[in-house]
Amino acid sequence: MKKRIALISTHGYVAAEPPLGAPDTGGQVVFVLELAQKLGLFGYEVDVWTRQFEDQVEIEEISPNVRLLRVPCGNDQFIAKEYLYLNIAEWFENARRYIKKNQLSYDFINSHYWDAGIAGNLLAKELDVPHIHTPHSIGSWKREQMLADFPDSSETFEEQYNFNARIYNERIVYNSCELVIATTHIQKDKLELDYEIPEDKIKVIPPGYDDNRFFPVGGATREITRQRLGFHSTTILTISRLAKNKGLDLLIDGFKILADKDPDAKLVLAVGHDERNPQEQRIFDELLEKREQYNLQDRIAFGGYIEDDDLADYYRAADVFVMPSRYEPFGMTAVEAMACGTPTVTTIHGGLYRLLEYGIHSLFADPLDKYDLGITLSKSLRYPALRRRLSQSGAQFARARFTWTGIAQQLLNAVESVEFLSN
Repeated sequence: MKKRIALISTHGYVAAEPPLGAPDTGGQVVFVLELAQKLGLFGYEVDVWTRQFEDQVEIEEISPNVRLLRVPCGNDQFIAKEYLYLNIAEWFENARRYIKKNQLSYDFINSHYWDAGIAGNLLAKELDVPHIHTPHSIGSWKREQMLADFPDSSETFEEQYNFNARIYNERIVYNSCELVIATTHIQKDKLELDYEIPEDKIKVIPPGYDDNRFFPVGGATREITRQRLGFHSTTILTISRLAKNKGLDLLIDGFKILADKDPDAKLVLAVGHDERNPQEQRIFDELLEKREQYNLQDRIAFGGYIEDDDLADYYRAADVFVMPSRYEPFGMTAVEAMACGTPTVTTIHGGLYRLLEYGIHSLFADPLDKYDLGITLSKSLRYPALRRRLSQSGAQFARARFTWTGIAQQLLNAVESVEFLSN
C-alpha cells in the first residue's frame, strides 16, 4: 500500500495551473505544487488540500499520484489570507468529514503558512499523525520590517496585516507541531529568537526550482528569444505580485539612478494581472505616478501575467534580474533567474542573499538606498567579466542547491529523522 501525504495550503487560488499574480497567489503556491509533484514521483500518494470558493471544482488531478482537494468555508468569495483564519475551524470540520467518508489516512501532514498551520494542527490531532509546518514568512519579522520602512503608516498595519492575531496563532502552531521547516538560516534565527522555538525543532530546507524548465541557453537562442519578446535594449527585469513589500517603487527609484548613467537601459516590471483588487490598484497607480514623476515613460514598461511556458524565456531574455523587496523570506524568482544564467541583483532584506557569495553567484543591494541599488544595477551591466561570472556561477549554484528533487528528499529525510517517527 502506498504511503499518503497531506499538504495543506488554504489561501489564494491554488490550482493545477494557478493564476500566478492573482491575490495571495505567488511563490508559495508554486512551492506546494512542485513539492507535491516530486513527492508523487517518489511513489507517494499526495493530497494537496486548499479552500474551495468561486466556481472551483472540488477535486482536480495535478499529476500522477497527486490531486488537489478543495474544501469550502466562509462564503463562496475570495478571502484574504490575513483573515482566513476566522473560517479555518469550519474548513477543518468539512475536511474531517471528507476524510472520514473516504477512509483516508496519512503518514504525515505538511502545512504551509499560518492559516494552513491552524488547519494542520487540528487535522493532525484528529487523525493522530505528525504535523510538519512550513511558515514561508514570519509575522514578527514582517511587522518589524514594515515598521522600519513605513513608521508613519504604523496605525494602519494592524487592520491591514492583522499582526497580533497572526503572531498569536503562529506561536501556537510552531509550538504544537512536531517540526518547523525554515527556508533560510535568518528565518531559523527569527523563529528561535522571536518565538522561542528550540533549535532542534527547526530544520532549514530552502525552496526549489524546476530544473527541467529553468536552465541556460546559448547566445543565438537567447537572441532569438529577446527578439520574440521585444527586448531590444539593455533590459532590467523583475517579476512580482503587486504588494508593498515587493519594493517595486524602490526599484523605480533605483532605476532612475541607472537611467541617468545609461541612456539605453530599460526596466520591465511584470507585475501580476489586470483584475486588481483596490489595494493592488493603488500600488499600481503609485508606480505609474512615480514613472511619470521621473519622466521615464519610455524607459519603464509594465507587463502583466507571464504564462508558465514563457517564464523561463523572460528570465533568459533579460540582461539583469532584480529582486528589490523590502521584505522577502526567500525569493524564488531570483533563484529561477540564476538557474537560467541571468545575472541577478538580490535584496539584503531577505534570506536568499545569505546563501550566496557576492560577486560570484549574485550581487546584493539595499533597495531602501536608491543609490546603492542604482549603482549595483549599473555594475552588473558595465563589466562583461563580472556578468559572465554571475551567469555561469549562479546557474551552477542553483542546480547544486535548489532543485525540487533535492528539496523533496530533504523534507522526507527531515521527517524520518524526527524521533517520534523512528520509534
